[in-house]
Amino acid sequence: MLKRWIRKVAVAAGIAATAVTALLPQAAEAKGAPAMWSVSDADTTVYLFGTIHLLPADYKWRTPKFDRAIAGSNELVVETIIDEKNPTELMAVMARLAVSPGLPPISERVPPAKRALLADAIRKSGIPQAAFDRLETWAAAFLLLANQFKELELKGEEGVEVVLRGSFAAQGKPISQLETNAEQLGFFDALSEASQRQLLEGAIESSPETRKEFQAMLASWARGDVAAIARSFNSDLSASPELMNALIKRRNANWSKWIERRMAQPGSVMIAVGAGHLAGKDSVIELLKRDGYRVRRVQ
Repeated sequence: MLKRWIRKVAVAAGIAATAVTALLPQAAEAKGAPAMWSVSDADTTVYLFGTIHLLPADYKWRTPKFDRAIAGSNELVVETIIDEKNPTELMAVMARLAVSPGLPPISERVPPAKRALLADAIRKSGIPQAAFDRLETWAAAFLLLANQFKELELKGEEGVEVVLRGSFAAQGKPISQLETNAEQLGFFDALSEASQRQLLEGAIESSPETRKEFQAMLASWARGDVAAIARSFNSDLSASPELMNALIKRRNANWSKWIERRMAQPGSVMIAVGAGHLAGKDSVIELLKRDGYRVRRVQ
């Protein structure tokens, strides 16, 4: 379950997925409407849209209602902004957080039975094993996840946030972030080594079920089935409370408070974050409701 969740959290819960792309196209079409909510008062409207960070090529997910919300929004807010054309900030953060002296060889960070899988994954990545030996385990897992995204034929440039950033930038509207690159990657850097090794094992294992699992998640998102997304994440995360707390609960709490502060300013804002953060009992949606805000499902 944990291994399945690792793929899901990278794609649908927002863990710097754009840092591990360069993937292949696949034509597809969504049927339905991904979920969107709004929170408003007399002079402020905040839209909340659950995203998928990487998608197949030409996947149709926009609706007239969503486009009207975009047209009426003065600002876009995403989880974090990675400048693909000038990734200086990201590279500096990775150099500071992801590289450490005195680490055991990467091959010693997985059980002996899985070392052949690791070696094959490293070969597919095209990156020398010596480079992985210098990386902290979470960072090695990030790089190796790209192999699985490639097998699933997902493209970062087709992901919802990248498309929306292009639309807002073309209109001269501001784009901001809920977390810096350093803050987002810092959640991984602070994980215990045991949890980091779980991430690594999940990044090197794939199965015939992987594509089926992703297609089911994508279908749930595309039709706006928030309950199905919540069931999937809650089931898979039951194996690792540390990951659930660090990567979902803490971030959701931070973001809900950001939204509450933003409600004190006039204007209309579109917030686009991974769909996994807007589903379930600890979601941003439920946290806002608990604090007394009226959150309406508008799509």
